[in-house]
Amino acid sequence: MKPKVLRSLWMIAVCFAGVTSAQESLWNTRDAYLGQVPPTDTPKVFAPGLPADRGMFLMGRVAFSPDGTEFYYCQNDSWQSGDHAKMLMVRYKDGRWSKPGVLNEHFLSPTFSMDGKTLYMRRIVKGGSMNNVWRSEKSGDTWTTPSAFLEETYGVYDYMPTLSGNAYIGSNPSADDEKKGITYAYSVLSLSNGVPTVKSLGSPLNEPGFNGDLYVAPDESFMIVSAKETKEYQSELYISFRKRDFTWTEPVSLGPSINDGLAHRWGQYVTPDGKYLFYTRGTSEKDCAVFWVRFDVLLERLRPKQS
Repeated sequence: MKPKVLRSLWMIAVCFAGVTSAQESLWNTRDAYLGQVPPTDTPKVFAPGLPADRGMFLMGRVAFSPDGTEFYYCQNDSWQSGDHAKMLMVRYKDGRWSKPGVLNEHFLSPTFSMDGKTLYMRRIVKGGSMNNVWRSEKSGDTWTTPSAFLEETYGVYDYMPTLSGNAYIGSNPSADDEKKGITYAYSVLSLSNGVPTVKSLGSPLNEPGFNGDLYVAPDESFMIVSAKETKEYQSELYISFRKRDFTWTEPVSLGPSINDGLAHRWGQYVTPDGKYLFYTRGTSEKDCAVFWVRFDVLLERLRPKQS
């Protein structure tokens, strides 16, 4: 057989293997998302039978590994203290999901790096500091002991990296923010030779009060924020889109099925396949739970039409 023919057949085989692999991705099977039946555009509690220790509840941001085979979540017994907070992990292996195991104690907000090899998190310290980011590195099927990544005098709350190398955080307000009654501001963080620089995203993303909880798309095309916050930190989930000039659109509500009355809403997170939005909702610790809802269709409906 001629070399050119052999090469063509090899290329076809490689392409076919890639297609087969994509088709067999866990995301496209019944076992995805811990084997839970996916929601429609009406939010529902995620994995209501997922174990939590007695007196504990699930809360805050969750995270799936990029391939969907690992799920990370946090449990706690109070909104006011993280003394008993734990980060847990469930893994899909040999055709089944494992039982939850404690990954770290006194850590919250698991967040993956873009390549999935680093896990970022916030360490709970006395006084509820929001000024640190810790990280673990993947080593086979395990993670290294968490080590400090950022320890700052200003807020680096809800740290979320993107493909550009920038990260988005809730941080201290700028002088202009303070004049508008902003106590915490959605900001972008960039690193140069390991030195972080933080810049407030300004209006219209930041509004009077606390602007901290967020999710930003890996390509920075949109951001989901907790908006219309009350003095007790109840809020609604809104979305803003980044314009071509790198400014942001006026945030708009994700709709009445998500913003269904006065409640605390935070920990917003979109699965790596882009299909579902997760968030924590509750009016108190007693009814606090992690919800999920179909998001990709809603996203396209709310996305501004290009002129």
